[in-house]
Amino acid sequence: MTKKTGLFDVDFTLTTKELTTSIKGEKATTARYKLFSEALGTIINQMQVSGYRPRTIKDYDTVLLNFAKSTGITYLEEVTVDTIYSWLDSMQVVNQTKLTRLKVVKSFLGKCINNGWLKVNFWHSINVKVDKKVKKGAKPNDIAILISLIDKNTYIGLRDVAAIITMYKTGIRINTLGQLEEKHIDFDNKMLVLNGAILKNHQLLKLPLNDQLIQLYRVLIKQNIKVREYYGESNSNIFISIKGTSLNTKSTNNAISKQLTKYAKRFGLENINAHAIRRAYAKNLHDNGASIALISKALGHSDLAVTTQYLDLEVEEVASSLRDYL
Repeated sequence: MTKKTGLFDVDFTLTTKELTTSIKGEKATTARYKLFSEALGTIINQMQVSGYRPRTIKDYDTVLLNFAKSTGITYLEEVTVDTIYSWLDSMQVVNQTKLTRLKVVKSFLGKCINNGWLKVNFWHSINVKVDKKVKKGAKPNDIAILISLIDKNTYIGLRDVAAIITMYKTGIRINTLGQLEEKHIDFDNKMLVLNGAILKNHQLLKLPLNDQLIQLYRVLIKQNIKVREYYGESNSNIFISIKGTSLNTKSTNNAISKQLTKYAKRFGLENINAHAIRRAYAKNLHDNGASIALISKALGHSDLAVTTQYLDLEVEEVASSLRDYL
């Protein structure tokens, strides 16, 4: 059989974009590309109006500016799977950090879709594999030992004990602790009433307080007044520095976080930090019969999977608990 040269060769000039445009009924006009910097500026403004924390907005801005600089993109439409992977490969950091930064870029692109600037969620399958090491909660006995060893006759000692018990009995994050004000304490109903502005998930949360904490807050507030008056400071924060100023709410640079590190070394206690105490709160609720859904709500989690990681249940413990439902 004679080979028919060129029989299956097609001289086709229309692009895929032109074809899909005609199918969708769109006009084949030249697109106006969206500047990446313009999109970022608009979304940052939207986040500010929506009440996002300044720290979150700053981290968002830093990561995305780095992304644009590293990839050399100018327009939003230039962001592709390849540019994202190229950016990830260029980082000289651990995978957990890569994953954290990737989440920011994904969140930003998701907001771009919401604004109508992008049409397809092409980044959905991009991920960074991280071997998650489960962090243990602090042991209640170690927390009790710590509280007994701290000198509560000093201002710093009193403040730190009140902070530790607050975290263990309410489970609030260290940055929320630093933003607590007198207005957040309902003394009559023995409750913390936290508005969304100081919570990570931006939702109202009410948490019960016991008599011990109520008493501690009353004493601490009186001492705070004396400290602020002496240094000429004006704020209504529950937890303040030794000079009466508000605490840095960043967990790694918080005065109480630093104190916990010092106490752990001084008293030879393991796993004493703000996050471990928060996990101990979750485990304590679970041990006393609270459901995972209730614990998740108390912790301010939006995902039950995160809550189950907090609980760090042993295999035998899971099996034993499940037996009750058979």
